[in-house]
Amino acid sequence: MNLGDPLRPKDADQTPGDAAASSAQAWALDVQTGRDLVRWFDSPAGRYVLAWEQAQFDERVVDIFGFHALQVGFGQIDALRTNRMPLRVHAAEWVPEASAADALAEQTLVLTEFEELPFATQSLDLVVLPHALELSPDPHHLLREAERVLAPEGKLIVSCFNPYSLWGARQFAGRVLGKPFLPRAGQFISLSRVKDWLKLLDFEVEGGKFGCYRPACRAQPWLDRTRFMDAAGDRWWPVLGAVYLLQAVKRVRGMRLIGPAWKTRRQRAAGLASAAQRGTPKETLRKTA
Repeated sequence: MNLGDPLRPKDADQTPGDAAASSAQAWALDVQTGRDLVRWFDSPAGRYVLAWEQAQFDERVVDIFGFHALQVGFGQIDALRTNRMPLRVHAAEWVPEASAADALAEQTLVLTEFEELPFATQSLDLVVLPHALELSPDPHHLLREAERVLAPEGKLIVSCFNPYSLWGARQFAGRVLGKPFLPRAGQFISLSRVKDWLKLLDFEVEGGKFGCYRPACRAQPWLDRTRFMDAAGDRWWPVLGAVYLLQAVKRVRGMRLIGPAWKTRRQRAAGLASAAQRGTPKETLRKTA
């Protein structure tokens, strides 16, 4: 049996037409996966998660300053709604639904593949990835793209589903039984793995938060009855939230941003007065004599 050259790339025998067809098929699968997730977020459980994440993004991006901000994917959340940067861009792989388009009316829409962002290196001050890693076929490559386009000291905010939660257990059991709670496509990525990827890319984690502790129920009445579990879970089992949000900053070795040496008018006047009191050497000798 001929095993072929082990050093030969797997797609070396592909023609340009085959490569283009394979790329188009992968892109279509990503789009379908994203649309399935968008439809799921229209359910009662999805709206419950959306409300929590929208509040978290509003709180975190409001005090992040700069000039250029980017949201990658998932138009159901306007993650840059409270941010005050002059240019806010939303990168999507397809034209958002009418409801999402209304929510993103203040952002510039760019249709692109997430693994090849059409932005210059170190040109952005803020990048948010709401559930973009879970829908990407290569989430680590997407993080590398985010690191490339971010300027030094730029901020990165990521939100993902937590596999180690009641929702994660429900999703695992649903896949075994053929009735997944969340869309079948996509993947749950643990917090520890995301932290490891960020560390490899020289990001420093600044903070994060778990949320959504109610059981994985599809009906709104059951979600309303278990509302008390949000406060209890945040206090007693915080790492078992259904979703988590992580904020990090891009560090560049050998670089440290410092501000100008500000001096108030009173400090400058005090310095001039002390210099005048010291006098010149001749005056000092005359006083001594």
